Amino acid sequence: MSTTRGLEGIVATTSSVSSIIESVLTYQGYDIDDLADNASFEEVIYLLWNGRLPKEDELRSFTQELADHAEIPQAIIDQMKSYPINEVHPMAALRTAISSLALFDESADVMEEEANRLKALKIQAQIPTIVTAFSRVREGKEPVAPRKDLGFAANFLYMLNGEEPDEIAVNAFNKALVLHADHELNASTFTARVCVATLSDVYSGITAAIGALKGPLHGGANEAVMSMLMEIGQVENVEPYIRKAFDNKEKIMGFGHRVYKNGDPRAKHLREMSKRLTGITGESKWYDMSIKIEDMVTGEKGLLPNVDFYSASVYHSLGIKHDLFTPIFAVSRASGWLAHILEQYSDNRLIRPRAEYVGPAKQTYIPIEQR
Repeated sequence: MSTTRGLEGIVATTSSVSSIIESVLTYQGYDIDDLADNASFEEVIYLLWNGRLPKEDELRSFTQELADHAEIPQAIIDQMKSYPINEVHPMAALRTAISSLALFDESADVMEEEANRLKALKIQAQIPTIVTAFSRVREGKEPVAPRKDLGFAANFLYMLNGEEPDEIAVNAFNKALVLHADHELNASTFTARVCVATLSDVYSGITAAIGALKGPLHGGANEAVMSMLMEIGQVENVEPYIRKAFDNKEKIMGFGHRVYKNGDPRAKHLREMSKRLTGITGESKWYDMSIKIEDMVTGEKGLLPNVDFYSASVYHSLGIKHDLFTPIFAVSRASGWLAHILEQYSDNRLIRPRAEYVGPAKQTYIPIEQR
């Protein structure tokens, strides 16, 4: 029996949702560059779930359905108010809230295709409401109800800040959502598929995926990047900080990727967004520091920035709290998780790999008094 650490390079399933071939990321065959430059996030969700882009009337109807299901039960908000607010990470709050949502869905365990698609719609619509509600509750503010006249990206920023965002912010956030929507069989997506392959419900699959995304080697990396930038503080501090990290053999978060050997194709879009947004906010130092870090890490270690590196300064420039970066990742990636969950259900087989045993052999039981 041969083994591969971390299942690296192992093909575990077939999928039509997204692909990474020769460092080119596609959603249902559409190049990520094309979608990032042209598509709304609502179009991308529809594409991932249906295998094609929507027509005008289909998009209008789908957008309305998302808006119609965006409100969350008051009991979920009351539950958030009971959390030990100063000790709870937003990802833990999101994980708990999504699991709790199942208690309010009478069809949670109904496994027909139509029921599962409705659950997917509800979850996708409600995740941003949960994230923004928790953000406000922990600040002692009341949640802002979603508006039915705003698109997905605009509604998130509106619920987060309580005021309608400008077009630049909406466009930047929409592009970030598109870029994070799916990424083949990453750790959280694989977790979701393993969970629902047991014929567990959609809510359980998404809760499991959130648990996987929470880790700093996956979705938590962008928060770690911003923590690093804050610690460095100024452009002139970059070189000694990174040099010390090199000397101590410390990992520089936001660099390298197991799948991309020629660079993450999403990074260039976020780099440009970071440059523009930090310029608008008058805090170009975050972009300048990032560029200098990239020059050093790429130049000396040969590692290229991934999607997490520049998304940190983008979200910071949008006025988003740093510990919300990973929940925002989940707001976007839920679209991909749900696409994979629906695909798994459509042609299911229990995912049950083997492990090569490396423990002791041929041991015999010794009575306790003789040990």
